[in-house]
Amino acid sequence: MNAGAVKKAQRNLKLQIEYDGTHYHGWQVQNGSAARAVYQSAKTIQQVLEQTLKKILREDVQLTVAGRTDAGVHALAQAANFKTRTGMSLLRLRWAVNCLLPEDIKVTKISEVPPDFNSRFSAKSKIYRYLILNRKYSSALLAKRVYFYHYPLDVDLMRKEAKELTGKHNFKAFQAAELRPRNPVRKIDWIRIRKDKKGLLAVDIQADSFLYNMVRNIAGTLLEIGRGRFPRGSMKRILNSRNRKLAGPTLPAKGLYLVQVKY
Repeated sequence: MNAGAVKKAQRNLKLQIEYDGTHYHGWQVQNGSAARAVYQSAKTIQQVLEQTLKKILREDVQLTVAGRTDAGVHALAQAANFKTRTGMSLLRLRWAVNCLLPEDIKVTKISEVPPDFNSRFSAKSKIYRYLILNRKYSSALLAKRVYFYHYPLDVDLMRKEAKELTGKHNFKAFQAAELRPRNPVRKIDWIRIRKDKKGLLAVDIQADSFLYNMVRNIAGTLLEIGRGRFPRGSMKRILNSRNRKLAGPTLPAKGLYLVQVKY
């Protein structure tokens, strides 16, 4: 076999991705006939990225993602990796990918990682943020990126109640129904709530992993507490009940962001 016939060594490349999920049916549609029907009529983030990489690299690409975000959910720094035999430099690949991607999906960083790195299983923790515009009037520019809530909120009380969720607990009270039940035990490292002078309220949560709709359900419960519809001490009672019906509503996907994946 001559030198020209030797196959190039396989590389494992990790992408850091930023996207506005407004016009996409999430990262990847789940299995099932209904889901496949939707997939045929709606784009996913994974679909667009894999097709773009295939055009550039001229090889099939299968992305492994850190967390499958739902329809309408955004990301500041999603993580995904794939195997390739390309010899293209990382800077050139990022430039080429971003030239072909739509304006609402961009790759902010590409790095070479060890062969056994897996974006999902190598992750130590994730940070999600839920954004709420809490003032008397909504925003034309932020309408698809925040949840508008005009009722006055006791933010200090929300902070105090949120502390009940830190640590390792059974979060079944904040778990949405799934076809395949998952272990509801998770560990929340911290929850931070801040509000700026323009009324933008952010609920940031870092945990080892998250249940389906967990952040949106926690944020909905915090709003009920902050508004005064749930009394002081409700968060601990709801957590211990393990009853989803006692918690607050599931807030819309448009206010949710995957902020960071830590390795």
